[in-house]
Amino acid sequence: MDLGLKERTAIVCAASQGLGKASAMALAREGVTLFIAARRGDVLESAADEIASASGNRPKTIIADVTTKEGRDAILAACPAPDILINNAGGPPPGDFRKFEREDWIKALDGNMLAPIALIKATLDGMIARKFGRIVNVTSHAVKAPVAMLALSNGARTGLTGFVGGLARSTAEHNVTINNLLPGTFDTDRLKSNLAALAKNSSREVSAVTEEIRTANPTKRFGHPDEFGATCVPVLGASRLHHRTEHPDRRWRLSRHILSSLNGHDRVRIAAFNRRHSTRHWSRLKGGSDAVWCSNSPTTSEPIETC
Repeated sequence: MDLGLKERTAIVCAASQGLGKASAMALAREGVTLFIAARRGDVLESAADEIASASGNRPKTIIADVTTKEGRDAILAACPAPDILINNAGGPPPGDFRKFEREDWIKALDGNMLAPIALIKATLDGMIARKFGRIVNVTSHAVKAPVAMLALSNGARTGLTGFVGGLARSTAEHNVTINNLLPGTFDTDRLKSNLAALAKNSSREVSAVTEEIRTANPTKRFGHPDEFGATCVPVLGASRLHHRTEHPDRRWRLSRHILSSLNGHDRVRIAAFNRRHSTRHWSRLKGGSDAVWCSNSPTTSEPIETC
């Protein structure tokens, strides 16, 4: 069933690999006109080729660092009026907060809080005027379950979540929704670098730390980026989801929580999407690939209760 995204225009940031590329791939398969951005041109073009081969829908590419004003200006010059915006950027480095200087904190805030806010500011009013807009911010499960060595990420991404929580309630009446997705341990380069840092800090082998974190998930594995992309698209296709934070300890209730937050029409559309792409991404997430998501109640400022 059509999720209502075909021929919509989307910007996907940091889309050359990992969760950004997976989100772009899923949108391409829905017939969305895509603009994907990343810093490394060769990797970005390779990602665009892969997306085109899998979907028949080649994204337009923009070599840009979304964490800089120049990068954001380049993205908006290529696509000034997107219907869909997926904010995504590499996280700040892990480490002991005692070793961070003020410049480290400012850089983290610029990249993971102020950069997405700047893109929202640049695109939101156009979405409201057109009576359609979907914004998703890819952040981190550390927003709800802070990790000591991710102090920079904890602070910057939590700030973004607070900002979006206030803004989203004022845009929903215009058919513009803003949601956050809080991924946990997905098999990406970012995860590998964090595991290496954790191993170094604890004077252990990377393989031992990796196995410990992997087996802590109920499925005994890490999530696959494609599963994240397959979760992102139904959120973009739903018309009544706008910002709420769900605790990662409830991650096994993910599919029930999403469906309980929707009106009947959106439930049918997402169920059809689920069948069309198989139930793999739902069942794996429900089993504990550690993906968390945010949305607010469509009808009230009070949290939606899950059962």
